[in-house]
Amino acid sequence: MALKAAVGLTGEDRQKCSFTMPARATKLNRYGAAIQLNRDLLVGSTVIVRNKRGIQVSARVVAQLGAVEGLRTYGIEFVEQDDRAMNFWGITFPTT
Repeated sequence: MALKAAVGLTGEDRQKCSFTMPARATKLNRYGAAIQLNRDLLVGSTVIVRNKRGIQVSARVVAQLGAVEGLRTYGIEFVEQDDRAMNFWGITFPTT
């Protein structure tokens, strides 16, 4: 879905340095999103994503989708498909 949301992201980058920082989520879907930030993440690693309502969920970095001028975009998917993850974005997705 072509919606965007500001989120907080916590994890470790490729150099094993811990970070907590704001990020932008795009292409929101019921299973995850694309996340834009200026850190180099390792595909397969896990991060914590926090929304504006204070809900946080674990997500796996599944792919690097792009990088432009230090801003990297990664595809993430929620680790658990529980109620917190299904309602994380605060929107209802159409069923297919």
